[in-house]
Amino acid sequence: MVKLNRIYTKTGDDGTTGLVGGIRVRKDSARVEAYGEVDEANAAIGMAVVACLSDGKAPLATLLASIQHDLFDAGADLATPVEPGETNRLRIIPSQTERLEHEIDRSNEHLAPLTSFVLPGGSAAAAALHVARTAVRRAERRAVTLRTLEPEATGAEVITYLNRLSDLLFVLSRVANHNGATDVLWVPGKGRSAT
Repeated sequence: MVKLNRIYTKTGDDGTTGLVGGIRVRKDSARVEAYGEVDEANAAIGMAVVACLSDGKAPLATLLASIQHDLFDAGADLATPVEPGETNRLRIIPSQTERLEHEIDRSNEHLAPLTSFVLPGGSAAAAALHVARTAVRRAERRAVTLRTLEPEATGAEVITYLNRLSDLLFVLSRVANHNGATDVLWVPGKGRSAT
């Protein structure tokens, strides 16, 4: 269990931070970037929770709050380099990804097929879910970069999880827009002048 007695330690004043296990790395390393983006995505999902509650979408808020716990797992996974033969490390596991896939399938059943790309908006909850979706996509890209740079020390499942999560957030944005009825659809060329 985590126990924080002090909020500041001054150990990072030199531009480094400690990973799980005590290794010190630069704060702009690919690993720190990856788990930092996961942290930002988690904050964006927290904002989506608040927006869903304000929009009367409590079931969506409950689902998102459970996903926030997974994102802490993902951050811990990325902050801990994989070691050969390791046991008892907190890693994203396939069942967490599968849970997202089941939720995507369940939620998508009630949505009409799309005829155009969806613009972020429609409702406050949907817009917040789109912000969270793009933050998760950025975290996924950073995790891919980390795996490219450190393939043996970075698990693959966390990338798969983030990919599915961004898909789920897209589907949930449509659910938040009255199952897609109030989606704002892209009209190609709409902003061109008529001159």
